[in-house]
Amino acid sequence: MILLQANNVMRRFGADVLFHDINLQIQEHGRTALVGRNGAGKTTLLKMIAGITSPDEGTISKSKDLTIGYLAQDQGLDSQNSIWAELDLVFAPLHKMEKQIHQLEDQLASLDPATKEFQLTTEKYSQLQAEFKKRGGFEYESRMRGILKGFGFGEADYQTAINSLSGGQKTKLALAKILLQSPDLLILDEPTNHLDMNVLAWLEDYLKSYQGALLVVSHDRYFLDRVVSDIYDLDNHTLRHYTGNYTQFMQHKQEWLTAEWKHYEQQQKKIAKLEDFVNRNIVRASTTKRAQARRKQLEKMERLNRPETDDRSIHFHFHSDKDSGNEVLDVDHAVVGYNDQKLAGPLSFSVRKPQRVGIIGPNGIGKSTLLKSILDRIPLISGSIKLGANLQIGYYDQEQQQLHPEKSVLNEVWDDHPNIPEKDIRSLLGSFLFVGDDVYKLVHDISGGEKAPLELTKLSFKPINFLILDEPTNHLDIDSREVLENAINEFPGTVLFISHDRYFINQVATDVLDMSATGIKHYEGDYDDYLEAVNKELASTAGQEQQDSSTAKPKKSSAQQSYQQSKETQRARRKLQRQVDKLENQMASLEEQEQALQEQMSQPEIATDIGKLTDLQKQLNKLNEQSEEVELEWTSAAEELEKFDQENS
Repeated sequence: MILLQANNVMRRFGADVLFHDINLQIQEHGRTALVGRNGAGKTTLLKMIAGITSPDEGTISKSKDLTIGYLAQDQGLDSQNSIWAELDLVFAPLHKMEKQIHQLEDQLASLDPATKEFQLTTEKYSQLQAEFKKRGGFEYESRMRGILKGFGFGEADYQTAINSLSGGQKTKLALAKILLQSPDLLILDEPTNHLDMNVLAWLEDYLKSYQGALLVVSHDRYFLDRVVSDIYDLDNHTLRHYTGNYTQFMQHKQEWLTAEWKHYEQQQKKIAKLEDFVNRNIVRASTTKRAQARRKQLEKMERLNRPETDDRSIHFHFHSDKDSGNEVLDVDHAVVGYNDQKLAGPLSFSVRKPQRVGIIGPNGIGKSTLLKSILDRIPLISGSIKLGANLQIGYYDQEQQQLHPEKSVLNEVWDDHPNIPEKDIRSLLGSFLFVGDDVYKLVHDISGGEKAPLELTKLSFKPINFLILDEPTNHLDIDSREVLENAINEFPGTVLFISHDRYFINQVATDVLDMSATGIKHYEGDYDDYLEAVNKELASTAGQEQQDSSTAKPKKSSAQQSYQQSKETQRARRKLQRQVDKLENQMASLEEQEQALQEQMSQPEIATDIGKLTDLQKQLNKLNEQSEEVELEWTSAAEELEKFDQENS
C-alpha cells in the first residue's frame, strides 16, 4: 500500500530551479532514505512531504488519515517541563480515557446491579477498557522507560528540567518524543547527530522493528546500511530511485552511470556516422535518396541527454616535508579534565608510525579534552604525555574555533601563507568548492558545512606528519567524507582521530581505542573488528563460549555478520558484472568490425569486384555468427545478474 506519493514536484528559488520532476513513493512499512549533496534540496523536499511547505509545481498525495511525524535537523525540545512530564504529554488521550474509566468505576459502585442503567454502564466500561488496552494504556509507561533508557536517560533524570539540558540532550529527547507518538510515517532529518555509538546501535534496532514507515536523511552510511531498504538519490536537480541499502545503492548508481554513458556514446557514434553519410552523399545523384533516408532517421531519433551527476567534490591531500620518528605518542596514566575535575582516567596507550588510530566512547567522556591535552592546550590533572621526535602536527577542531569569524574565506587562508600568490590560494579554495565571490564571504556568515572544508583547506597547506582530527566528518556530506577517507588512506604519516562515524572508522582505522571514564582499551583493526572482539569478550565473561575454545569460531556481532555477508555478496556480484561487461565489449568490437566491412563493401571499387565482394561477405557472415553466439552468452549472463540482484535486493 502506498502511504504517500509525490508527482512531478518542482521547487524554484527565484529564477533558479532547485529540483524538478520529483517522483517518489513511500510504501507502508517502507524504510526509505533520501541522499544527496549538501545544498541539493533534501531538507526542502522533506518539508514538502511533511506538509510544512508546498511545491511550486506538482502534487503530493497522501493516504486517508495518514499521520506524519517530522523531526528537523538538530531540533531539540524547548520546554519548562521535566523530562518525564514532557514525554507524558504524548499520552494525553490515554490519560483522558483512564479518567473516564475511573469515573465509570465510581458510577458502577453506586448503582444497583439489577438495573438497566448498571448494565449499560457496564457495557460502556468494558468497551472503554478494551479501547484503552488496544491503544497501549497498560504499557505506555514501560514504553517511556524503554525509550529513555535507549537514549541514555536513567530514572534519576526523569524529573530533570528540559531547559537545563544541553543542546544534544534536547535533540535526543525530541527524537524520543516523536518515537513515542508512533506516526504512520516517520520523517527524520539527520537523526544520528549527537548520538554516541551505543545509542546509535539501539536506535537502529528500534527503527528496524518500527511498525510505521520511515523516510530519513542521513550522512551516516553505517546507519543507512543497517536500516534502509530503498534509496532516493537527489542528484543533478532530480530524483532517481534505487533498491537496497547504501552500499548496494552506490554499486547500482555506478552501474547505471556506466550504462548511461555507454548508451550515450554509442548513440553519438551512430549520429556522427549518419551525419557524415548525409554530408558526403546528399549532393550525389546516385546516393541522394539514401542520404535523405538517413536524414529522416536522424530527425526521428530520440536523442539521449549527456549523463550528468553532481560530481563536484572537494579534492585534496595532506603532505609532509620530513618523516617523524617511529615513536609518535606515549600516554601514561593520564587523567583528563578541567580545573581538577576529572572526566576520565587513568589513560595509557601508545601511537606508532604510521598507525591510524580511532578513539571512540560515550559523549561527554572527555575525548576532545584528551586531544587538547596532547596538544598542550589543556593541562593534565595527572599522568604524562610524551610526543615523538620530528613531529609536524596538524589539528582539526570539531568546534572550528581555530577559524577567525571576522575574516573572509580568502584571508583566512592567505594570511597564514602571505607569500603564496592569490591565484594559488583561490585555486585550492576552488577545489574545496569556494568559487567566485564565495571567497569574500566572512567566516561567521558561512555554514558549518562550509567551515569544515575551509579548515581542511588550511590543513592541506601545512606540512604534517602527525594528523589529529576531532570529529572530522561532522558537517561533511557523504561525497566529501569519501574524499577525506581517500586523503587519509593516502597520507604517509600517522593519524589520531575521534569519530562516531562507524563507516568512516571502517574505512580508515588500523586501531581503535575504546575510552571510558575509568580507562582506555586498545583493539586492533576497524570498527567491525572492534565489535567482534567485544562480543567475544562478552561471550567469554558470560561463559557462553564453546568448550573447545581453540577450535570454536568467535561469535560475530550482527553488524559484523551483516558486513561480512555484504562483502561476500559484493564479490559475487562483481564477478557476474565483469562477465557481462566482457561480453558487452566483445559485442561492441564485433559490431565495429561488421560496420567496417559493410563500409568497405559499399566502396565503388569493391562493389564491382565480385571476387573481393565474395571474400568480404564470407568474413561478414562469420562475424555475424560470432555476434549471435556472444549475444546469446550475454543474454544468459545478464539474466543471471538480474536474478542475483532480485534475490539479494
